[in-house]
Amino acid sequence: MYCANCGTHLSESTSFCPACGSGINQASQSAPQPASLRGFSPRINDPAFAKYVKNANRWSAIFSIILAVAAVIGFYIAGEAGTEGMSNPQSLYIGFGIGGMFLLIALFQIRGRKRGSTWDGTVEDKKIKKKTETTEDTSTDYLEYSVIIRSDQGKRHTIKSRDSDILYNYYQIGDRVRHHAGLNSYEKYDKTGVKFIPCNACGTLCDINDDYCFRCKCPLLK
Repeated sequence: MYCANCGTHLSESTSFCPACGSGINQASQSAPQPASLRGFSPRINDPAFAKYVKNANRWSAIFSIILAVAAVIGFYIAGEAGTEGMSNPQSLYIGFGIGGMFLLIALFQIRGRKRGSTWDGTVEDKKIKKKTETTEDTSTDYLEYSVIIRSDQGKRHTIKSRDSDILYNYYQIGDRVRHHAGLNSYEKYDKTGVKFIPCNACGTLCDINDDYCFRCKCPLLK
């Protein structure tokens, strides 16, 4: 039989794992979960991730240019038509300002991916908060799930999700995690016992038995 915590091969009479010290429930031990699920995966060096980040930057730039051009053209047409009292060149200037804003947002996104750093940390806390989103006509209650990670350098980082406890349950307090630069995603050190794994590129939840993300085709870090 095998230790459910670390995958060590054990004799039938063993009550405690000699490797990690876990108690052994002999009735539940059969096949081990692969020991490779413990540890940060070297598959992060696969060229597919660099290609994914490059494509993400390219599409951010293309999308922002399309929005910027649409804003300039739209406000120019509105100015020519006198929509809501607008006129050119004032309306055109507004279009240039909004278009420039779209370009700046894309620039910050691209710079953020390039300037990000890889660091290790530990899940420090998990929280659930009931919040209310108020619009002009309605108020909507929702739950905000948070996983707080403290880096080894002492800085806190938070993973938040709205009305979804999937990542909240995936991470446990005390888990070691690694933040990957460029991807801006987290990898869990010990993945034994989990049934799914988030893709570190696109975030899609994949079966733990899969080797590649079915959506973006990047390797799963396990």
